Amino acid sequence: MEFYPKNKIPVKRVKRFIVIFYCVGVLGFIVPFTKSIFIAITPFALLLNTYLLAIYHKKYTIKAVLVFLSIFSLGYTIEVIGVKTGLVFGSYSYDKALGFKLFETPLMIGVNWLFLTYAATTITDNLKWNRWLSLFVAPALMLVYDFVLEMVAPKMDMWTWQNSDVPVRNYIAWYLIALFFVLLIRIFKIDTKNPLSATIFICQFMFFILLTLLL
Repeated sequence: MEFYPKNKIPVKRVKRFIVIFYCVGVLGFIVPFTKSIFIAITPFALLLNTYLLAIYHKKYTIKAVLVFLSIFSLGYTIEVIGVKTGLVFGSYSYDKALGFKLFETPLMIGVNWLFLTYAATTITDNLKWNRWLSLFVAPALMLVYDFVLEMVAPKMDMWTWQNSDVPVRNYIAWYLIALFFVLLIRIFKIDTKNPLSATIFICQFMFFILLTLLL
């Protein structure tokens, strides 16, 4: 099963583009008169990342596609429940930066759960650790990513917490949900080999760190 063009751009060139892309993003967010523009294009930037991962994914199967769709759907559904009830992560609401919202929750958040699960699993697989060890390390990577993102998300108009402070249960829920999604990848033996996963994950992580310091 193939979902990508036959003649792909060499990986090194794409990695170079990704680094430049996020450097421009940092500048766009810290310059006052361009910040609103970059907030508006945030969903398209995330979709571009997802598209790049999709076309450089090594092996598509029906089983893999179903698992990916399940992670997207479950991630989105959990977020809807979280927003509506405040019982999962705490009381928070989404702002405009992540684009179109359904049930007060942007569809992009499901994409983000899929991206993070996929990328973190790829990174731990590349380290060639014991599979059971990597099962717990991959969600830990996702948790660290969220910890950094939480510091800058309100400044980027992504979401805001009711009492400003991020509740501890947000991080507990994040880890447990991430662990479940990584477990799905492991149980169904989904191949997540992708030459771009680490580059995009690290660039996003550094992007959020820089914006935390500069905004």
